[in-house]
Amino acid sequence: MTASHLTGRGSLLVVDDESTQREMLSSILTRAGFNVSTAATAEEALDRLGQETFELLLTDQRMPGMDGLTLLDRARAIRSDLPVVLMTAYGSVSAAVSAMKRGASDYLTKPFEKEELLLVVERALRQRRLEDEVVSLRGALKERYRLGNIIGTSPGMQEVFSLVERVAHTDVPVLIQGESGTGKELIARALHENSPRTAGPFVALNCAAVPEGLLESEFFGHERGAFTGAHRSHAGRFEQARGGTLFLDEIGAMRFDLQAKLLRAIQEKEIQRLGSSGTISVDARLVAATCDDLEEAVRRKTFRDDLYYRLNVVPIHLPPLRERREDVPLLVDHFLSSATKKFSREPLGAIPEVLDRLQDYTWPGNVRELENCVERMVVLSRSSRLSLDDLPPAIRKGPEAQEGAAAGLDLPAGGVSLAELEKRFIRQALRRCHGRLRPAAQLLGISYKTLQYRVRKHGLEPETRDAVGQAPAAGEDPDA
Repeated sequence: MTASHLTGRGSLLVVDDESTQREMLSSILTRAGFNVSTAATAEEALDRLGQETFELLLTDQRMPGMDGLTLLDRARAIRSDLPVVLMTAYGSVSAAVSAMKRGASDYLTKPFEKEELLLVVERALRQRRLEDEVVSLRGALKERYRLGNIIGTSPGMQEVFSLVERVAHTDVPVLIQGESGTGKELIARALHENSPRTAGPFVALNCAAVPEGLLESEFFGHERGAFTGAHRSHAGRFEQARGGTLFLDEIGAMRFDLQAKLLRAIQEKEIQRLGSSGTISVDARLVAATCDDLEEAVRRKTFRDDLYYRLNVVPIHLPPLRERREDVPLLVDHFLSSATKKFSREPLGAIPEVLDRLQDYTWPGNVRELENCVERMVVLSRSSRLSLDDLPPAIRKGPEAQEGAAAGLDLPAGGVSLAELEKRFIRQALRRCHGRLRPAAQLLGISYKTLQYRVRKHGLEPETRDAVGQAPAAGEDPDA
């Protein structure tokens, strides 16, 4: 490599107690396009490092007073990412190994050629810049593929991130829909933390976890003596969330009669405590979540249509993990990092086969199940790399057998391709559900839209109609 081939210029600090050597090094490096400063002692170099910014330190190893190895330690204490190249006239393997163990980027054995000097300096600078670029790219990726504690590169999750960013600054009600374990509360928190209400409280209430008799009191509060056991006044969740966000999880589990009171509170922005005749003004942004099909609940008259439309101003659908399998490696990396810190383990990796098996699994418990799985592997693994033996048996055996057993479907003998296996499962499920797609999708553990796509993919539509006996009439809902 010649000087003309060098692509990077930088600011270098050259340290050598011999003036002739300093001048020679400075001359070569300056002609190659570098900005060179020099120091005659390690102490002088440390003063310069404390006052100026250099991209590389080139130092002799043996000098009077403080030697090069000590300077290496002191310099990296000032700036841990500073590349340091040591020059030694002794060229022993032990000296080189010692320098590299203590953080040196490279070393040169005197006497050395000009081309060797330029090659080592440029290589050390290039390595430092590549490391900086990796750090920058990782930061950019995290920024792009993260929203708070939610991670996703898939188109479905990117759409969710975009929607959250667009509505977070408003006060419109949001209805988050998704299966259990998909991260609905994390989305609610992201809406709160990216809103003007972030300084206010985030108050969550799981409507399915509170006994029916206490739900109204939890919502609206009560006065002392309002009912047996009410020994003191209590502020309900609406009051507690004043100035912030009220998150109502599993909203579909709310009693029908209480839905009317919730609707009035949303519309009038005021509540009435149990046992009180007065009203209290409330100011909270409302975010609701459900894993139920609220449209179906409205049709069944178990959920008020006026409340549904009031809550569903901005719907956000969280896709299940089986529909965004490309997110699994990123999630595994995140959970591995968290779990190793949580359980005081050394950093762990995973062999490719483990990631393949994790991506193949259907994850009925979604992201929460994946997190629990990774934590289990971290706790039980005895190696620095996770292997197939570390996987839970259900995942190690493969998801198809588990899905078939869970659904009561017949698993064919070996020698069948995955595509053919999928086709057989879908055909069995459709026959069992008399050709109705929505019940068949529930039986298979996939979404309605996914089943529609796979029915078309495998050319099963004519067979579906044969199973029913006839095709649906024009305009008729085949799942009605």
